[in-house]
Amino acid sequence: MSSSSVYLSHARYGKQAIRVFRVVKEDKWHTVVEYNVTVLLEGDIDVSYTKADNSVVVATDSRLTHTFMSKLISMLDADLAKTSPHILHPERFALHLGTYMVSKYSHIHKSFVTVEQLRWKRIDVNGQEHPHSFWRDGDEKRLASVEVDATKGKDKIVAVVSAGISDLLVLKSTGSAFENFVRDEHTTLIEVDDRIFSTSIDLKYTYAPLNVPANAVVDSFKIADELTTEGTAWDGNSVAAKARTATLEVFAEDESASVQASLYKMAERILAENKHVQNVSYTLPNKHYIPVDMRYAGIDNLTPCVILLRLQFNLSASLLSLHRCVLCICSTLLSVLALLGLFRHPFTAENVEISFNFRVSHQDTIDISSVFAAASCLCGLFPFLNWEFFSKGYVLQPWT
Repeated sequence: MSSSSVYLSHARYGKQAIRVFRVVKEDKWHTVVEYNVTVLLEGDIDVSYTKADNSVVVATDSRLTHTFMSKLISMLDADLAKTSPHILHPERFALHLGTYMVSKYSHIHKSFVTVEQLRWKRIDVNGQEHPHSFWRDGDEKRLASVEVDATKGKDKIVAVVSAGISDLLVLKSTGSAFENFVRDEHTTLIEVDDRIFSTSIDLKYTYAPLNVPANAVVDSFKIADELTTEGTAWDGNSVAAKARTATLEVFAEDESASVQASLYKMAERILAENKHVQNVSYTLPNKHYIPVDMRYAGIDNLTPCVILLRLQFNLSASLLSLHRCVLCICSTLLSVLALLGLFRHPFTAENVEISFNFRVSHQDTIDISSVFAAASCLCGLFPFLNWEFFSKGYVLQPWT
């Protein structure tokens, strides 16, 4: 290939892993944020690649003789990170920084800013949040990324804001299945109707494009009121909280037929609750917990065996006819006992709940045969019950 046919199709440069830590003090109440920031720039910078011309990347002054990116780090750490009124809001801070870049330098037409926020939470002391002490709440990170586009002019800046979560590790011990999938000669996976479901959630949602007004003051970055309403990118903290809650609640409550089905329900809810969000994407890689085959020890550890039994008897008849109801109950319980004996499954407080709802009419008298039948029934249950069942496993409550 001749050199005349070689050209630079795309160029972008910048700096990543810029650590920013800020303490905002309101009297004795301190708020901290820690960010990892990435900034990438596009513009008229091709000659720095094709002609080794650094004039488009060098930005020095009488105090600094560094490259443009070194000045960027100094500016980021010492200027915007300190002076921006939006430092506690990742989406706003990214918008401020990205707009600053394309507005400040005439040959820069696009900026790409990613803010990764680490999760610091206040330490609880005697039930009260401590005013200036914090702990790191896991590896989960909140993300905000902004593309600021000034290619149509510095007075026609358009920004696209995305946000989300990364490394949110979750697990539930039941409520998940995977069945009826394609089976062929290559399939080794066993179908299961109950399994452990664990994943590390990565979430990204994107807002509708935001027009940055021509009269936006770059140093303080103020935008029109109609662009700061509830649910917009400007309201990123609120949207992030709702998106995280939706993700966790759907994960916990959904009787998952597959990872894909749960993922879709999460995305549906975020779109339904946030009208300014245009699209949602999730990554949910399986974190497998494989049951151990213990048949070598004579133990079946692969077949779930849980019988949940709820028996409830509503006795609305008078005591004169109560004995008929009691006999019916005894018959039902004996049938249940026979079934449980067939499967050699114990009666415990975890798998059975019996509640007797009763009403007494004042004019009726106690039928001794009913009491005798009930006592006989309970005596027959004794071999199958443990003390925990009697202490908290059944409920007697009045019928209303």
